[in-house]
Amino acid sequence: MPQTACDFFGRKLPNTSRALCAAAELQAGAARSHKGVPLFTRDVKAEGAKLRVLVIGAIHGDELSSASLALHWIRLAQEPAQLPQPVHWRFIPVLNPDGLLAQPPRRVNAHGVDLNRNFPTPNWERDASVYWEKRTRKDPRRWPGPQPLSEPESRFLYEQMQSFKPHLIVSIHAPYGVLDFDGPSVPPSKLGRLYLDQVGIFPGSLGNYGGVHKGVPVVTIELPSAMRTPLDAEMRQMWLDLLRWMSEKTAAGLGGK
Repeated sequence: MPQTACDFFGRKLPNTSRALCAAAELQAGAARSHKGVPLFTRDVKAEGAKLRVLVIGAIHGDELSSASLALHWIRLAQEPAQLPQPVHWRFIPVLNPDGLLAQPPRRVNAHGVDLNRNFPTPNWERDASVYWEKRTRKDPRRWPGPQPLSEPESRFLYEQMQSFKPHLIVSIHAPYGVLDFDGPSVPPSKLGRLYLDQVGIFPGSLGNYGGVHKGVPVVTIELPSAMRTPLDAEMRQMWLDLLRWMSEKTAAGLGGK
C-alpha cells in the first residue's frame, strides 16, 4: 500500500494531529525528492476561480512549523470566504521532505543545497557563488548548489510556477517572526502579529526569482519559532489578514484573466 503524506511526516510536525493531516488529503504526483520521497500537493478550488495562489511550506527542512501552518490553512481554505474573486489555492506543505525527515532536521536537502538559493535569478552563475563565498563565508547551510535548478525539489516548484501560473505566492518560513515581500503591488502591513520588515533579496531566492524577476508578488512569512506553531486563533487571524489584503489588492490588479 503506498505511503501517504501523513505516514512520511505527519508525526514530526508540531500542532498537527493525524486527523488534521488526513483531512488535508495531500496528493502525491510524479515528482520526488532527492531521496525519492513524493512531493505532495493539495488543490482547493472555488467554483469559477480564476485567481491562483500558491502556498509553500518547509522549503527549509528544519522549519517544521511552516509545514504545520500550511496544513492548518488547507482546512481554512475549505471554509466559505467572501472574496471579490473566487480562489484556486495550491498548497505544497513540504517542499523539502528530505531535510525535514533528517535526524535532526536540516535546512538543506539531501544533496546539501539550500533550495531557497537554487532558483534561476538573473546572473545566478556570477552572483550566487560570490554571495555564498563572501557574505556567508561558505556556510554549508546556505550552499546555492552547483547550478540553478540543480535539485529535483526546486525544479518541481519551478515547474509548478510555469504550469499553475500563480498570481500570488505565499512562502512560509521560520524563525524570524516578521513578514517579508517581494515584487509588484503594495505589501500587506501585517499578518496576525507579524509585521512587515523587508529584509532584501538574495541570489537564487524564491522572492528574487518570483517577485523581482517574474513579477509575481511573493509574501514571505517568517514564523517566530521553527518548532512551534502560533496558537490556532493566531493562525486563523493570519489567514483572515491574508484574505483581507488579497481582497483589497484584487481590484488593483492582483488577479488573472
